[in-house]
Amino acid sequence: MGPLARALLAALLGILLTPAPGALGTNPGLVARITDKGLEYAAREGLVTLQKKLRETKLPDFFGDFRIKHVGRGHYEFHSLDIPSCELSCSALKPLVGRGLSLTISDSSVQVQGRWKVRMSFLKLDGHFNMHVKGITISVTLLLGSEDSGRPTVTTSSCSSHIHDLDVDISGDLRWLLKLFHDQIESKFRKMLETKICSMIDKSVTSDLQPYLQTLPVIAEIDSFAGVDYSLTEAPQATANMLDIMFKGEIFHLNHRSAVPFLAPAINVPEDHDRMLYFAVSNYVFNTASRVYYEAGYLNFSITDDMIPPDSIIRLTTKSFRAFLPLIGKLYPNMNLELQGALLRAPLLTFSPGNVSLAPQLGIDAFVLLPNSLKQFVFRLGVTTNITATLAFNTSKITGLLTPGRVQVELKESKLGFFNVEMMEALLNYYIRETLYPKVNDKLAEGFPLPLPRRIQLHDLLLQIHKDFLFLGANVQYMRV
Repeated sequence: MGPLARALLAALLGILLTPAPGALGTNPGLVARITDKGLEYAAREGLVTLQKKLRETKLPDFFGDFRIKHVGRGHYEFHSLDIPSCELSCSALKPLVGRGLSLTISDSSVQVQGRWKVRMSFLKLDGHFNMHVKGITISVTLLLGSEDSGRPTVTTSSCSSHIHDLDVDISGDLRWLLKLFHDQIESKFRKMLETKICSMIDKSVTSDLQPYLQTLPVIAEIDSFAGVDYSLTEAPQATANMLDIMFKGEIFHLNHRSAVPFLAPAINVPEDHDRMLYFAVSNYVFNTASRVYYEAGYLNFSITDDMIPPDSIIRLTTKSFRAFLPLIGKLYPNMNLELQGALLRAPLLTFSPGNVSLAPQLGIDAFVLLPNSLKQFVFRLGVTTNITATLAFNTSKITGLLTPGRVQVELKESKLGFFNVEMMEALLNYYIRETLYPKVNDKLAEGFPLPLPRRIQLHDLLLQIHKDFLFLGANVQYMRV
């Protein structure tokens, strides 16, 4: 039964459970919650896989010695065993509070067929047999943990299996052999099967499931320079009817990671159970992303006259800018300008019930492009705006869209005296709305991935915005190969 544990455990846990550990004692940036409905679905999917694997399993030969009164001793052997059919009728995957998961399979049966041999001093016989193994019950306790490397651990703490009854049909009219089986062989055969089931489960947890979970990446790349750290802050936590998996959820620069100067807020996950799977994604995740892109200069920009639409009445030239700064045309006649903008700090997203917003602050420096290719600083502006963010949730990612508010401009410094702030606001509102926001929204449309194992599709999607976190719910479908 080599594939037994792999089919059973990898199918049940691998469908929904993708933990990977991190630092103890910190609030997670993201919590994944598997509800009782999710565990029930995992158990059902596991039975489908297990039945397929059982039909492919080759059982070991079974042999031993016997003694018949007044006849003497002999040797029996059951070989070439296989399983042409099986029926796994009932399963349950339940959380064990503070420990892990309990898997129970009951009311199940397996058909076994093969060849038999009997050898005595005066007799050699052989033939075929069919065996109906009925009332199979399997109980397994799985402990879920984590290791320092940021990957999950799973071990079997206990396993028991029980076979209620065996019906055997042996070829030929050999009632004495059938009686021999029930009197001397059946109990040993039953014990062998029960022991084999648990030993294979325990072995496969160590050699199949644990290495399989170790292949799950702790880091998910977003693009060429940013990734998400999906290590756990602690081992998965089981409660009475759900399993919580606490991910770090930090977005970081792939080439030069640095410590985040703020902490994730505590998340009070709603007690919803209508969906199989829920994600609570705190503003920490989005704000670490904002920090990464800010430090990478992704939102810095430079505007020159060749970037202004040809039909615009305002050009980035000293002649055109006389309307903003009267002296500029006299001191720098017939020259072009360049505006250089940058965020003053990483903008932080604010989550409140039903709303996501941010208020970025930018600084814009203006330079005259001199004939000798040098740049002459002429003024500095402070720019603020309020932005509404719309977040969306598809089958594997969270995406976003920014809706801009009106830009407000403040003159911070002028080397040339009076400056017409109102006209500059109009210019910047146009540029930011038509050029900068589309660039940011294109990046947000790429989204960042949720921590999902392979071949998982989400449907019946739910999205709610709570204080400090985004709450996502979904049902799960496992896409079989």
